[in-house]
Amino acid sequence: MKIADMNWMQVETRTAGDDRCILPIGSVEQHAYLSLATDMILAEKVSVDAAEPLGVPVFPALPYGLASSFASFPGTLTLSLATYIGVIRDLLDGMYRSGFRRILVVNGHGGNTPAMTVISEWLNDHPDASVKFHDWWRAPRTMAKVLEIDPAASHASWMENFPWTRTDDPRQPATQKPRVDFAALARVDTQRKRILLGDGNYHGLYQRPDEDMLAIWDVAVAETRELLEHDWH
Repeated sequence: MKIADMNWMQVETRTAGDDRCILPIGSVEQHAYLSLATDMILAEKVSVDAAEPLGVPVFPALPYGLASSFASFPGTLTLSLATYIGVIRDLLDGMYRSGFRRILVVNGHGGNTPAMTVISEWLNDHPDASVKFHDWWRAPRTMAKVLEIDPAASHASWMENFPWTRTDDPRQPATQKPRVDFAALARVDTQRKRILLGDGNYHGLYQRPDEDMLAIWDVAVAETRELLEHDWH
C-alpha cells in the first residue's frame, strides 16, 4: 500500500493496529545507459512489491542521496553529508510522530550508508522504536542469486538493467566492460572519476535476458518481505 494512495485518517487507523512502514531511499546519479533514477526506482519498487500482500504502507522514495563521486555526470544530483544527515533524521521523526514504530529503510544506493549512523543515534533517543536498514541488492540471498547468474556485476551493469530502469536510448553495448581500477577512483576528484569511468559502468555486461533479471527480482522481493515479517524488537 502506497502512502500516496492514503489519506491521513487512514494512516492514523493503520498505525493503531500495525506500526510498520517502509521508507525507500535512492539516488539520482549516472547509471551509464540506464535511468538516472535507477536507485530510486528499484528501492521503491522492491518495497512496494514486498509490502503489497502485507498491506504495509510504503512512503514515496527519497530520490536524492550522497552521489558526490558522480557529480561531473550531467543529471546527477547529490546532497552534502550534513544535509543528508538532517533529512534522514527529519524523516524518521515524522514517521515516529505519525505512529510508526517499526520502520524498514530500503536502500538502493551504496553511497547512502552514512544513514546507518544517523539511525543508530536516532534509536538511542527513541528506544520504543525499531529500524532496519536494508541494502536490497546486496542482501545475502539476492547477491548470491546475482553471482550465480554472472559474477561480473557492478554499478550500471546488467545487474541494474531491469525492464523498469531502461531508457529509450537505443545504444546498449553488447560487449563486457573490463573492471575499473577502484583504487584509482578512490583517490581522485569527480572530474577525473568521469574520465576513468567512461560511460559509468564499473564492469560486466550491460544487459542480460529478462528471465535472469526477474529471477533476481523474485528473490529480492521475498528477502525484503521477510524483514517486514520477522525479528522486530
